[in-house]
Amino acid sequence: MNTPLPKPKKYFIGDQPAPLDQYLIDMVSQLETTMLGHILYWGCMDRGIQASRGFGPRTVGRALTVQCPGADSTMLHHAIGLGRAGDILVIDRLGDDKYACLGDGVASAAQSAGIIGAIIDGPCTDAVEMAELGFPVWCRGTAPVTTRLLNTAGRAHVPVSCGGVVVMPGAIVLADADGVYALPPDEARYMGQIALTRGQMAQQRRATRAPGLPLGQVTGATKMIEADLAGEN
Repeated sequence: MNTPLPKPKKYFIGDQPAPLDQYLIDMVSQLETTMLGHILYWGCMDRGIQASRGFGPRTVGRALTVQCPGADSTMLHHAIGLGRAGDILVIDRLGDDKYACLGDGVASAAQSAGIIGAIIDGPCTDAVEMAELGFPVWCRGTAPVTTRLLNTAGRAHVPVSCGGVVVMPGAIVLADADGVYALPPDEARYMGQIALTRGQMAQQRRATRAPGLPLGQVTGATKMIEADLAGEN
């Protein structure tokens, strides 16, 4: 008699992450992704993750992380019930780029659960309809072939990979027309304050800049080049 090989459970759900404090949400909501892009090389998803159909209003929320393999979206359907108001789905497709795991039906259910958007490391479908719903999605384009409830496997509330970034459960996500950042709350608080301060300083400099002054003189680029050409470096 053959002994059956041991098998891991098909599904896993981690602990519910801590809620984000309102101060952090309000502070990050004042940022644009480009403000973080001036100071951070990490936390930014690659350029393949784009606002679907160009509908990318500034969106800030807690990461509800999900992993869905291949053509199976069983865990995604279940994970929507794990969401809290203000969550953003961050869906790791585990390398799949053929099947769309999110369309207007699933998006509508997510919206009803208080979820405010989705980031997918793969395609979506029903892009126009989701934009009309007011449900923003950042993803790798669209696909007509959809996932099914195949009962294969999946995980939620676990670290995921999306757009080349490791996203932890409960991370804060900032997404807009230019891209997506995902950062641990403590780091977002620190970096966000720096970004806001830099933004205020830049506004003050623009307001007091002498009219007609060349950009290179303002930024110091001209001084660097002139010094090099004069052999001072």
